[in-house]
Order: sequence, then structure tokens, then C-alpha cells
Amino acid sequence: MLAESLERLESSDWIDSIVIAAPPEWEEPCILVAEEIAATKVSSVVTGGETRSESVRLALEEVAEDAAVVLVHDAARPLLPEEVIKRLLPPLAEGWDGVVPALPVSDTIKRVDRDRVVQTVPRGELVAVQTPQAFVASALREALAGDVSSASDCASLVEARGGRVKVVEGDRRLLKVTDTDDLALVESWLAEGE
Repeated sequence: MLAESLERLESSDWIDSIVIAAPPEWEEPCILVAEEIAATKVSSVVTGGETRSESVRLALEEVAEDAAVVLVHDAARPLLPEEVIKRLLPPLAEGWDGVVPALPVSDTIKRVDRDRVVQTVPRGELVAVQTPQAFVASALREALAGDVSSASDCASLVEARGGRVKVVEGDRRLLKVTDTDDLALVESWLAEGE
């Protein structure tokens, strides 16, 4: 999955540099994958933190201070279409602090307290957010300066500091691989040429 993500980021004209946050003891294998696929945009591999947000903070320390924009992507979403990257960047030039790709939620969502339904949430107000998420570099740096322990994504940290985050159209191919069924589906899409 890392190789597929790296190949797509490497081939994008919109990406100048890549920093990988690797789990402890996976730094060397990540370097080897990058070398094997000739991912020359990989500038460094850092040891990730205990949480996703800590990993992003550590990776961001390796991003050049003069970087204007930072994209945060999960290798668990290996099928990154170039069109998604193109949709993320223009809103940043329009004054948005962050931009996230998202898909409408098709299932009915219930808020529960243990096993009791307490509310049906109107799905017209909901989207499923994906990565990559794009940010004005300074906004992301500020957001990661505080307590990041409870954040499920970087956009929520930017939002919590008063940042404006725009939603753009996501892509069903940005499926997050969390189990063997997801992996099988991604593999089938790759075999079909997406």
C-alpha cells in the first residue's frame, strides 16, 4: 500500500517533496520501498508518534519552513487519483485554511448510548471525509502546536483553532483499507485498472 501511495504522489506535478511517518522499526523498510520504486521526492522518513496527529506533527517538522501548502495523506488509502489533488489546491488560494475530500453518507446514521438509539442524525448534513487533506502550511503548524491527542484528522485540529475548512468532492477509490475485505476490493480495482 505504501508503494502504491508513493508512486501516485511521486508522479503528481503538484507534489514537490514527500515525508513519510513510519511506525517504529518500519523506517528502514519504508526507505527501501521508496528506493525500490525510485520515489525521488521522498526527502525523509521519520518515526511516527503514538497517535496519528503526533505522527503528522513529527513529519511536519521535516517539511521546509518556506512550504506554502502541506498535504496529509494516509498510505491506507493507496488509490489516490490525481484529480483529487487538483481539487484540493485551488480553494487554498481563495482564503481557505484547509480543504478535505469527502463523499456523501448513504447510510442512515444513529447516535447511540450503549445499545439505545438516542437520535437519528440527518444524513444530508453529513459527509465521510477522506485523505489527502490539504492545508496552508502555517495553519497546520499552528493547529499541531496544541494538544492533538483526541483528533481523528488534521482538519478537526485546524477547525478547533478557528480555521476555515472547505469540503470538495472525494473519490470512492480513496477507500481506507482497514480489513482484508477492503484490501481485496482495492486489489480487484488495481487488477481492473481502476
